[in-house]
Amino acid sequence: MKQLLGAITLAVALGAPAMAQNASQIQQVQSGQSCPDCNLFQANLSYRDMPNVDLSGARLRQADLSLATMNGARFDRADMSIANLFGARFTGASFAGTNLERATLVGAHFGGANLARANLTGANLSGAELDRARGLTQRQLHTACGDASTRLPRGLTVPSCSAVR
Repeated sequence: MKQLLGAITLAVALGAPAMAQNASQIQQVQSGQSCPDCNLFQANLSYRDMPNVDLSGARLRQADLSLATMNGARFDRADMSIANLFGARFTGASFAGTNLERATLVGAHFGGANLARANLTGANLSGAELDRARGLTQRQLHTACGDASTRLPRGLTVPSCSAVR
């Protein structure tokens, strides 16, 4: 027990970042307010309409954004790894430099969204509408998977999720 307390004290003294979610920050975002650099780990933002919200640099790891409408939102440099974006709408949103590793983007709409430098490693893009997304490259898509209904910009392809398994 003394060793555990000592390790916690040392981590606090060294300014180690807290990794647990921040309930007050989650409530702030659930009410539609911006919260850049917030800790929204495992936040439930599903079914919400939050246009133009700024969550740049936020920790949204394992967050649920399914069926949300977040047009014009900013997720630049956010950690959205293992997040659920199923069926969500992100028209004109920015995901520049965002970590979407192993995220579920199934059936999501990204019309005019900026995906420059986004990490799509292991992301499932099945049925996603990415044909009007900006900044998307073949290199990003080689690390993701999709299906026949995935809509991509002309000339780009994505491996089949069934072939990846």
